Amino acid sequence: MNFILFGPPGAGKGTQGALLAERFDFLRLSTGDMLREALAAGTQLGLEARKFMAAGELVPDTVILGMVRDVMASPAARAGVVFDGFPRTTAQAEGLGDLLRDLGTKLDAVLVLDVEDEELVRRLAGRVACPNCGAVYNRFTDPPRSEDTCDRCGGTLVQREDDREDTVRRRLHVYREQTAPVLAFYEAAGVPVHHIAGDRPVEEVQRELARHIGR
Repeated sequence: MNFILFGPPGAGKGTQGALLAERFDFLRLSTGDMLREALAAGTQLGLEARKFMAAGELVPDTVILGMVRDVMASPAARAGVVFDGFPRTTAQAEGLGDLLRDLGTKLDAVLVLDVEDEELVRRLAGRVACPNCGAVYNRFTDPPRSEDTCDRCGGTLVQREDDREDTVRRRLHVYREQTAPVLAFYEAAGVPVHHIAGDRPVEEVQRELARHIGR
């Protein structure tokens, strides 16, 4: 089974996608995580993507689709894939459709996490992380015991460039303009699209997602 976990930045796609992958033995394919790993490693892809991500812009489709093709052709994808935040444009959706047809499989559903913009800004602009141990906090909802200091290792907490408030609002604008039309594309193609309220406890959202994929 292959399905897309869709929604704006900060809607909880990463958390829910990881839970679904672990619970049902799917492969979670997050292009955002793959790009950030490339940034940290200083690869050619990472250097190319940096200027787009730092400005809250979308990385070009050719880069994303090439990366996805490599993963989908691997044995790890055979049990099913959770596409976490991908595709983000109609061109990517068309490219994914071609790729899945080439591989003899299909997309089963699109699951959309809906969250209001101001809640998304609060979630993302408050997020800080420890570069030493990887611990993540939120200044508003899950703050460290001591401001800007990691509870786990004592490291100095930092904020990702794409989590600054002005960049977060730009990312949401980009989502509304360029990514939301992907839903219309799938609806027109007859792919089931299910909307889930994402501003609830993680466990409630997870139960509803599982119900929509028949698990």
